[in-house]
Amino acid sequence: MKNINERLILALDVDTEKEALEIVEELADLIGYFKIGMQLYYSCGNELVEKIQQLGGNVFLDLKMHDIPNTVYNGARVVSKLGVKMTNFHASGGLEMLSKAAQGLSENPSQQTIGIAVTVLTSLSNSDLDDLGIENNVDTTVKRWALLTKKAGLKGVVCSPQEIKLVKQACGDDFLTITPGIRPKWSVKNDQKRITTPYDAIKSGGDYLVIGRPIRAAEDRREATKRILEEMNQGLIDYKKERGL
Repeated sequence: MKNINERLILALDVDTEKEALEIVEELADLIGYFKIGMQLYYSCGNELVEKIQQLGGNVFLDLKMHDIPNTVYNGARVVSKLGVKMTNFHASGGLEMLSKAAQGLSENPSQQTIGIAVTVLTSLSNSDLDDLGIENNVDTTVKRWALLTKKAGLKGVVCSPQEIKLVKQACGDDFLTITPGIRPKWSVKNDQKRITTPYDAIKSGGDYLVIGRPIRAAEDRREATKRILEEMNQGLIDYKKERGL
């Protein structure tokens, strides 16, 4: 990665194309990826993906595909043709589904789409997993699903910042971690449980950070973004110092 900006993903969790494009136009030079989730995609569709790309923004299409293997294969194949730079799948779909996802993305060699898998949502805790009938705790589940994702040929996982080191130890430093649940010290917590600061996430070895409300809801979005990038950059400096890089 060339600079710290490329590691920042902004979640465009808004309702309309107008709101989304205003944000992209304002921040395209500061943000590495703009994440289009279900809320916005179901409202605006593929046309918005193309418009963001035309404005110079890289798109992370966050649809969390989870279906039978052949359906996911075809979905991944189509997504790659859209030219998105990153997309995701649910690790709980299993090895065959994840392998088909990786295969679908590879069908378009002219477009290198980073395929990742979602492990345990950052809104969930150990008690939530127990309610779902999953006997393992969060750490064990994240580790098992990360190893499954790597075996399937995808490039990384979405996990909370608290599991970055665990994933890196299990899967290697080259295996990507994409971490939501990032909240600057000056931001409110909102509804996510397993959270940390931009500084701590990067210092722990995180590759990409997903941030939404602290930027979108800021009175000055560019200033908020710059403050977050400063925190991330200091985290990277200290990460390198600790490892003698």
